[in-house]
Amino acid sequence: MKKIILLIMLLIPFKVLAVETSAKSSILIEQSTGTILSEEESHTRLPMASMTKMMTLLIVMENIEKGNIKLDDMVPISESAASMGGSQIYLSANTTMKLDTLIKAICIASANDATYAVAEYIAGTHDGFVKLMNEKVKELGLKDTNFENVHGLDSDNHYSSAYDMAFIARELLKHPKILEYSSIYEDYIAHPNGTNTWIVNTNKLLNYYDGLDGLKTGYTTKSGYCITATAKRNDMRLISVVMGEENNKIRNQDTISLLNYGFSNFKLETVLKRDENLGKIKIKSGKAEYANLKLKTDAVALVNILEKNKYNYKITKNKVIAPLKVGDTVGTLTIYANDIKIKDIELTVDKDIKRANYFDYFKRNIKYFIRGCY
Repeated sequence: MKKIILLIMLLIPFKVLAVETSAKSSILIEQSTGTILSEEESHTRLPMASMTKMMTLLIVMENIEKGNIKLDDMVPISESAASMGGSQIYLSANTTMKLDTLIKAICIASANDATYAVAEYIAGTHDGFVKLMNEKVKELGLKDTNFENVHGLDSDNHYSSAYDMAFIARELLKHPKILEYSSIYEDYIAHPNGTNTWIVNTNKLLNYYDGLDGLKTGYTTKSGYCITATAKRNDMRLISVVMGEENNKIRNQDTISLLNYGFSNFKLETVLKRDENLGKIKIKSGKAEYANLKLKTDAVALVNILEKNKYNYKITKNKVIAPLKVGDTVGTLTIYANDIKIKDIELTVDKDIKRANYFDYFKRNIKYFIRGCY
């Protein structure tokens, strides 16, 4: 899986506005920093319909990354999975289907039967998978979500909020493979009996909003029309959520309004690249006496497009002793924008440093002696 370079949040303070929508709950965030750009009743608990499947997909992608399952695994289809109502791809009980195909069906067609089958495959039972979903909610520190099923069909204690949906989406987008599925507008599902099912993406914004490549729609009578959308322009990715909309047209219009606001008013500025040399640090008891300082991640500022900012920084070094590995924290870089402190960012070394042995100390002392003679 591709490594993801996380961006550190450097935020020049600005007032969070509420883009007016018809939604019962809405939010707009910038993906790399998690900064909220607009929100209205974002913590209101509401039914979220098939946006539920973002959490299902997150657990699937995490299990793939851990090596517990593989995309070419053949997933058994149970009677329970095959009998699911609502959106489906008409799976047949007592057959198998490749995991890759089932993920595609979930992302494009919002297939409840495919979702149920994948959940059973990973956790053994539907309820076991729901337990994993709620454990993940707690792990992410989200307060407004409770899952009772894996697909999003109405249930009394099954709810979320625009805020929680946005940050579940943000976590899911740490697995960029998901966009390869969610950006497909139409495809065919091949069944074991030789028939094909044509599937069309429930997210019609894919057809006409520039940069949009995901993520998940939702609708039931109880939830109304919902969508978590994501789009990327000029290296900035936004995530919007609207919930409880009256119809699909209004849902899409409000999503476009949120995304347009974000792309029209904000941008990312790279303050420092992670590969920039920031000087040296002395390593006590190291095979090498010094190492170069590097940022653990790119330092990126989310700013208003009209703002002009002057950046500077200060480095604080820790006392460090070998052995050290790349990624170990050895100091802090403090970023200032217009002389206002914005963020502390951890520093690391550019190479692994082993602990020195007696021969290393001997060579070092000889070097110092020779230098002293001159």
